[in-house]
Amino acid sequence: MFELKSYLNEKRQWINGALEAQLTAATVPGRLADAMHYAVMAGGKRLRPILCTAAAEAAGGPWNEPALLLSACSLEFIHTYSLIHDDLPAMDDDALRRGKPTCHMAFDEATAILAGDALLTLAFEVLTSGFASSGGPPAADWLRVIRHISQGAGARGMVEGQMRDLASEGLSLSLEALEALHGLKTGALIRASVAAGATLGRAEREQADALDTYARHIGMAFQVADDILNVTGDAALMGKAVGTDQARGKNTYPGLMGLAEAGEKARIHVESALGALDRFDSRADPLRAIARYVIERKR
Repeated sequence: MFELKSYLNEKRQWINGALEAQLTAATVPGRLADAMHYAVMAGGKRLRPILCTAAAEAAGGPWNEPALLLSACSLEFIHTYSLIHDDLPAMDDDALRRGKPTCHMAFDEATAILAGDALLTLAFEVLTSGFASSGGPPAADWLRVIRHISQGAGARGMVEGQMRDLASEGLSLSLEALEALHGLKTGALIRASVAAGATLGRAEREQADALDTYARHIGMAFQVADDILNVTGDAALMGKAVGTDQARGKNTYPGLMGLAEAGEKARIHVESALGALDRFDSRADPLRAIARYVIERKR
């Protein structure tokens, strides 16, 4: 029987070792390097890189550990840069992240901005290094991975979602608009993570489409669960303040439809994600377990 906890722990250790190595190799010792390391190695679920790996496993293609590690590091660097910038006073103005002072609180605003910029740039330096690896995936596959990740992270994905989130504070969005917002802010990089893994796992077209459906639904479930945790969660477990969404006038699923209906919505998304995996064998069990974990987690 598949055991998610040990799988996640194993993958986190594997990814954390690669992140540490990439940061050491890519930075000059000093304040900027310290801030980058502080933000990346402060902990975290490593959900996006793990999804990338699990999608490659599910596709059943040739296992290429170096390629997957490069993609995993890139995704985590992008995710961390987005958290650094989201926490800034100009955006969400948060003092805690993962139970520690946010990057701008531990250093200063200018250093935090530059650390985020550097991590975003490093993500693509790491990705393009895959071209030089002997025995790696074909260049065309690397270009597809880079395209998936850049689109998921950029002005048609995560960044646009953050812009919509900021612009809608204090306003009342429809459910359709809220779903579009979070499909970009949260969902786009999750979909990119799965798409990158599917590409590196040499997924067939029908497999890739099914994996994208899975990713779209767990991205939405993840955000609904986050909104619920911001109301009901334990700040000590989450490592950040709760109740902040309501205080900032943010649009959330519990605020729009109530806690019970929001919880049901998250469950329906998880069921849809699981249904998308019907065509896959036991190699997709990590993805199945992650889908359930998304709404069962406490942080």
